[in-house]
Amino acid sequence: MVKQIPNLFTLLNLVFGCMACVAALQPGIIMTADNNGQLYYDVPEQIWLASVFILAGAVVDYADGLLARLLKASSALGRELDSLSDVVSFGVAPSLILYQFLRLSWAQGEQGLDQSVVVLWPAFLVPAAAAWRLARFNVHQTTNPTSYFKGLPVPAAGLFVASLPLVYWQTNQAWVPALLLNSFFLYSVILVLSGLMLSQRPLLSFKFNSFAWKENKLRYGVLGIAVILLLLLQWLAIPLIIMIYVLLSLFFKKHFA
Repeated sequence: MVKQIPNLFTLLNLVFGCMACVAALQPGIIMTADNNGQLYYDVPEQIWLASVFILAGAVVDYADGLLARLLKASSALGRELDSLSDVVSFGVAPSLILYQFLRLSWAQGEQGLDQSVVVLWPAFLVPAAAAWRLARFNVHQTTNPTSYFKGLPVPAAGLFVASLPLVYWQTNQAWVPALLLNSFFLYSVILVLSGLMLSQRPLLSFKFNSFAWKENKLRYGVLGIAVILLLLLQWLAIPLIIMIYVLLSLFFKKHFA
């Protein structure tokens, strides 16, 4: 029974992913009026719950791997369960957040909500890329295991998207919500994240074999930057941390690949 504890954490990740999907879809788009009677579209703040559930999924996703190594309970079943859960929590759920933001973005235009649904479909490139990335990972880990990631890890892509609603409602900078409601920016996020997941570029893994400074200088450096940015920028730090992680991994790949 003890050997199944990591798998229970993996299933909890899946449950959080399902709850994130419900939270992302529940609010829809509402029409409100400002003090001057001007109508505008908005998404209720409840959608931030989708972000919270995705973040919770990321915590238990990391915990299940850690527990599997501590309990020496790694298995083919656990690997498949982990991938299936990640597709939902960090692929499907984030795509629904992007779907809602794209709806809100297009709703600001002259045609409002009459825009064709086709303009929202690119959001589903994210779960498609996530599924491909995870399937490739499982195959490579069986036939050609590596100590680093090939392409952006799916949880990192999911966390990037999950941060957007939190940034949208918590920032005091007017340009940030305006950027997040720009459809071209959202399409760029979709393309970049999908491309990074499909890429086979070596990226740093945060699976510690030891805690020695010499072996983990880059890992500790990224973690140090992350802590500083979180203290200074709160939720806005999350997408910046992921971008810095990718750039540092590409620049210093000779130190881990």
